[in-house]
Amino acid sequence: MAAKNQYGLGKGLGALLGGEDLSELRKPVGYINKEVVSTEGKPQDTSDVLRIPIDLIEPNPYQPRMTFASEAMQELADSIRTFGLIQPITVRRKGDKYQIISGERRYRASIMAGMDMIPAYIRDASEQGMLEMAIVENIQRENLDPIEVAMSYQRLMDECSLTQEQMADRVGKKRASVANQLRLLKLPAKVQHDLKVGLVSVGHAKVLLGVEDAGTQEMLCDMIVKNGLSVRQLEEKIKAMGKKKDPVQEDGAQELPEMYYRLLENVGKFFGENISLKRTRDGKGTMTIKFDSDAQMEQFLKALDAR
Repeated sequence: MAAKNQYGLGKGLGALLGGEDLSELRKPVGYINKEVVSTEGKPQDTSDVLRIPIDLIEPNPYQPRMTFASEAMQELADSIRTFGLIQPITVRRKGDKYQIISGERRYRASIMAGMDMIPAYIRDASEQGMLEMAIVENIQRENLDPIEVAMSYQRLMDECSLTQEQMADRVGKKRASVANQLRLLKLPAKVQHDLKVGLVSVGHAKVLLGVEDAGTQEMLCDMIVKNGLSVRQLEEKIKAMGKKKDPVQEDGAQELPEMYYRLLENVGKFFGENISLKRTRDGKGTMTIKFDSDAQMEQFLKALDAR
């Protein structure tokens, strides 16, 4: 019996790719900003990505997550070895070292990948207002790639405790635009890398977000790089494969009315990302919520009753 295709695809896509090695087109992501030699000297600009020697970085002793799945860690390490660390970690100065604020999993995987320098943001936790201004200023630069913009949005939300609506106000964008930009970070590392270095476009990425399986997204990305597919050609390929979520699509695959983003953000305060919203173009659809316990649902109901 023939081996099952690991991506669940028919023969057509695999045959078109022909097993061609595209590694020559995919160089690890590099950061050209300043390198940190030590913790001495003048302060660094917290809006820039800085390359820090990995032996100057130490884990956060208050990190709540103490165990990391070995198989997933190895996959991340392999990805970092191939594409570089696409999403920098965040650290703060602590004596003659830098202590991790966020990104310990990426830090550990970078060690496994044999990296001697790691891209990071340096945060002075006591300068919240200045940090926010620095990030907003960074977002407003014209030479940022789409992944850098998305990472800046996410960082602004995480480190400055902002909602999507507040963040959209800060950067002068529509909330729907911000939400769709953030969704780029849900793409596999290979696709993020190719978007970052310009091998695929944002238009391609938005179409790939409408595909369920990450492996299929990566295979389609290979097709774009190898064959120079336009966005329209990519849509036709996906339609022929029957892989696109149509006519009902997930939140963000199309521009949604503002009220849906408000709904997702408010409900997301209780359930995180365990929410899926599907809406047809005529306004019909479904919303699914996955919850972890009765206590979580009880907390949600109490919040509703308090309104």
